[in-house]
Amino acid sequence: MKKKAAILSLAVIIVFSIPFTNICCDRIAKKNIEMPVEIGKIFRDSETGMVFVPIPAGSFEMGSNFGDSDEKPVHQVYINRLWLGKFEVTQGQWEAVMGFNPSCFPKGADYPVEQVSWEDVQEFIRKMNSQTGLNCRLPTEAEWEYACRAGTAGERYGVLFEIAWYRKNSHYETRPVGQKTPNSWGLHDMLGNVWELCQDWHDANFYKISPSRNPQGPSTGFFRVLRGGSWFNDEEYLRCAIRMNAAPSLRAFSLGFRLAMTR
Repeated sequence: MKKKAAILSLAVIIVFSIPFTNICCDRIAKKNIEMPVEIGKIFRDSETGMVFVPIPAGSFEMGSNFGDSDEKPVHQVYINRLWLGKFEVTQGQWEAVMGFNPSCFPKGADYPVEQVSWEDVQEFIRKMNSQTGLNCRLPTEAEWEYACRAGTAGERYGVLFEIAWYRKNSHYETRPVGQKTPNSWGLHDMLGNVWELCQDWHDANFYKISPSRNPQGPSTGFFRVLRGGSWFNDEEYLRCAIRMNAAPSLRAFSLGFRLAMTR
């Protein structure tokens, strides 16, 4: 399979195409989930309005046999219970914490914030935790993929047009969070709208040596992991297992994030 490439120029993420049109999107693999998600149980922060969903502990098969070499080998990973943002962090939430809106598409408080780098997000997290008393952070890419799959084992957790904003339906711009169908754990826009930053450094060979429990990624690196695809991308880049990367200082109008929380 041709190695994917990303050219990050003029704040655009451009990628080569890989055919995945016949891949099953909803094969179920729930036997390794330790506890059911409690439907309707959420945590809402009163200061920022952020909503967090409980993610049960469990194991899953991380990676894809249909993707690029950095998605292989498929390997079993155990993830502890955590809380994850129900939505991508919005422009209104960013502005409430940081005092300004950096977004290229400043269309409203419920649109995902973009034009923020991994380094910018670390400062946002520091300020937000100080203001709210929460213990938030970026998810690891293992936590992100586990939550994205939500007990499924296919390339996607549903029919793409119904669950994601991408090149064919976005009209080449971000869209308000929460408009598309969530996955079975109640998470919206895990695929599409904006690429989501993860805590990890990217290493194309990390899966070959990854710990089987709560992997944190490499200890050093040059680029941070991105997950999920964006409004700009074709469907082959909106998959649970796809891995992209960006310099920690990069800002792009297709790049945003959601938060994990420990309680």
